[in-house]
Amino acid sequence: MSTRRPTPAVYRRRRLAVLLVLLLVIGGAVTLALWRPWETPEATAAPSPRPSTPDAATSGPTPTTTADATPEPTPEVTPEASPSPSATSIPVCTSGDVVVTAVTDQASYGAGEKPRLSIELENVGDLACAMNVGTAAQSFTISSGTDVWWRSTDCQTEPSDLIVQLEPGKKVTSAEPLVWDRTRSSVTSCDDDRPAALAGYYNLLVTVGGIDSEERQFRLR
Repeated sequence: MSTRRPTPAVYRRRRLAVLLVLLLVIGGAVTLALWRPWETPEATAAPSPRPSTPDAATSGPTPTTTADATPEPTPEVTPEASPSPSATSIPVCTSGDVVVTAVTDQASYGAGEKPRLSIELENVGDLACAMNVGTAAQSFTISSGTDVWWRSTDCQTEPSDLIVQLEPGKKVTSAEPLVWDRTRSSVTSCDDDRPAALAGYYNLLVTVGGIDSEERQFRLR
């Protein structure tokens, strides 16, 4: 008895069935890989980065406060006159080393104009010297004849020291001028109304580190 062989159509159906099974198996694997309902979003989330401690060398500088809150000027900080650790190890400036000059921004002032006062320092010696140019060592005095009208130290608050090195042959000036409000000063009237200066000629005398300037005359109209 002869065995009947399957027809070509049967072979094709068998191959299609096997192929379908393979596709179902592969599709299920892909579905499982893409959709895993047993995992929560927290389980699949990327790990949070660990906070890093900032490097002390790169942290911002701590703000500091200055001791001097008064408007009195100090000589401008320049390469020729700058605070220096070595300033205290060099000779202290004397009246023979430094010339102090009183400076006004004008020679004559109209009604309501306020004189702006400054200091100029020049080392006329042969060597560098150290000098205290802080507000604690400064004094501006305005007088008319023998009558002293105003002193910068009368109502000064929180005076400070500033030691600088003055190089020979160099000049430095105040960083900010001191403004006179054209009134009479007194240590007992700092918070009171003060008499206004009359029209006339006045003289400005500046002292820095115990060294006096020549008087500079100016006029109020």
